[in-house]
Amino acid sequence: MFGIIRPCRHGLSERLRASWTAHLCGLCLALRDDHGQLARTATNYDGLIISVLVEAQSAAGDGAGRRTAGPCPLRGMRTASVARGEGARLAAAVSLALASVKIRDHVEDRDGVFARRSVAAGARAVTRRWDRRSAGSASVVGFDTAVLLDAAARQGELERALPAGGSVLLVTEPTETATAAAFAHTAALAGRPGNAAPLAEAGRLFGRLAHLLDAAEDQSADAASGAWNPLTATGTDRAEAERLCRDAVHGIRLALKDVELTDRALVHVLLAHEPGRAVDRVFGHAGHTDCRVRAEDGTRTTDGTPLAGNPYQAPPRHDPNQPPPQAPGGPVPPWVPQGPGFTPPGGPPPGRRNLLAGCAVWALMGCTCQLLCCEHDHPFSGERREGFCARHECCDCGNCCDACQCCGENADCCGGCCDGCGCDGCGCDC
Repeated sequence: MFGIIRPCRHGLSERLRASWTAHLCGLCLALRDDHGQLARTATNYDGLIISVLVEAQSAAGDGAGRRTAGPCPLRGMRTASVARGEGARLAAAVSLALASVKIRDHVEDRDGVFARRSVAAGARAVTRRWDRRSAGSASVVGFDTAVLLDAAARQGELERALPAGGSVLLVTEPTETATAAAFAHTAALAGRPGNAAPLAEAGRLFGRLAHLLDAAEDQSADAASGAWNPLTATGTDRAEAERLCRDAVHGIRLALKDVELTDRALVHVLLAHEPGRAVDRVFGHAGHTDCRVRAEDGTRTTDGTPLAGNPYQAPPRHDPNQPPPQAPGGPVPPWVPQGPGFTPPGGPPPGRRNLLAGCAVWALMGCTCQLLCCEHDHPFSGERREGFCARHECCDCGNCCDACQCCGENADCCGGCCDGCGCDGCGCDC
């Protein structure tokens, strides 16, 4: 359950982006509070779906399951509203148990640094502690992590006993069982027993998808290193693997239609749209497209300039590596930094710091994560830059609304499907 869900911040509305951040930070803090600082390394995007599902099924409003967290370096030393409660605790327990399984697999396969005896011994001690702690915290919310650990144990047995040419779905079964149990338990926490069956089906298919995509991504590297790969071992070609993945995506969407949700928007984005984009990303059918530079939908020109009459289109972003544009006789574009400390449009860049001063500022900004997460002045040149995460983010959201026809009167479709417009569906097959 690592690496499928990678939502682009440009494809989420402000409300959904805030909700996504609240669940991500809530998962991280729940791991810290229940299991210690080291456990925060188990924070992952896919695991927070558990927290999102619990909140989406709850009858309370958005603010009922939130609290204000203190400043964090990963948020640029800003406070934030974060998710709390049983959903975050379940997500933390599941993430910790899965991280333990993943580390144990690396130790058994002697991958990288885990081939060293000292590192392997320390990793085994960490996995045993995480197994105990995840089981304890999960039991508080009524979930038994034994289903996850048993599935991981059966995984190795199935791989060793798999006959030549056997079905790859025999290998994915333990992962399907584990994710189905975690998804279904969110219905129990939210008091929606009728959602348990469709959520179990969605979780089962999500687990299948996770396993197949991981196998497809690692197939070349596994072949080079001689490691076991389910697609290679079963003789499943990439075309068949892609077909199975797309069938799983379609099945997840069908299962979600039967789930009764109080707030469907974020769940719809994460489970109806993101898995399909993950399949495109792994099998190479979608390019890297900026969601604000699309001409085929009739709302943007090829250079990113919004067409007249579209009040929902954000202005184009300025490339920080290019000189700021001139604005003779007119207002300065809103995306050009202005005010004290900023260079006026067309003016020379600010003076560079010397090596010693630049290194000192770089260290300060690095320790507070400004280089990663925030817009900042370059420590040497003084030029305004975006954070590393924003510059290198996988903005492959060009297809975020290709099949999604939201009502333009109340929401920008590419700002979050059906967020705020009140429609129950978005016109696509999901």
